Amino acid sequence: MAGRTITRADLSNAICRQVNVSRAEAAELIDQIIEEIVSALERGEPVRLSSFGAFEVREKKERVGRNPKTGEEVPIDSRHVVTFRPSDVLKRAINKPRATGV
Repeated sequence: MAGRTITRADLSNAICRQVNVSRAEAAELIDQIIEEIVSALERGEPVRLSSFGAFEVREKKERVGRNPKTGEEVPIDSRHVVTFRPSDVLKRAINKPRATGV
């Protein structure tokens, strides 16, 4: 399953080709989208992208963990984490059978 990682530059290039805008404009668009998603999550608002999935901020409570090397108990502070739940459309897309080039 090892493959190439899609980067911001790759997304910008795809937008540049498909929407016929400059690379700088496409890069700015990607940056604005990411900034808006981050801002909504900072405010505690869920972000739902139709046919893709939902991002939400959840709070993890303080707990006691264990150092795997020493077995020593270590306190883990409470914190916020971002979770992603894929849509059914995305799940179906990644699970559909692929043609093998063998």
